[in-house]
Amino acid sequence: MSKTLVAYHSLTGNTKKIAEAIFEALPQPKTIKPMAEVQSMDEYDLIFAGFPVQSHGVPYKAEKFLQSIPKGKKTALFSTHGSLTGSGLSREAIEHAVVVSSQVKLISTFSCRGKVSPQALEVLSRSPEHEAWVDMAASASTHPNEHDLEEARAFARWALTLSRQRG
Repeated sequence: MSKTLVAYHSLTGNTKKIAEAIFEALPQPKTIKPMAEVQSMDEYDLIFAGFPVQSHGVPYKAEKFLQSIPKGKKTALFSTHGSLTGSGLSREAIEHAVVVSSQVKLISTFSCRGKVSPQALEVLSRSPEHEAWVDMAASASTHPNEHDLEEARAFARWALTLSRQRG
């Protein structure tokens, strides 16, 4: 029986909520942990790795985790961000994560919006070049919502199916 790990790095709680929804949708045996608490990934057949987007990229701690995933390990990536889903800004971090974790067997990716901390919005609003992004990010204040969580559960089931098909 396949064993699955859901590992996440979360700053505001958005990524943790998505990780928990993914975890709920998976069959046993399964484990959920913050990335910082993962000691070894050898025993897992599938790893879900999630992170918040920071400056259009992967936070350093998450990047180091992605680089430590054993070569050839089946992996599904997920992220949370303040940008509109599907926008270039939301895709950049997942694309970065794919490059950083190029040693894995990538199964699928998922991203959804998450509220941005008021402190970050305040700091960024002082820079004219971030004005449009701050307006867009402010509209993410109700995310992740129940629809996002259900999409995360569907992503988990889909990635599990793909993982089984790809042996």
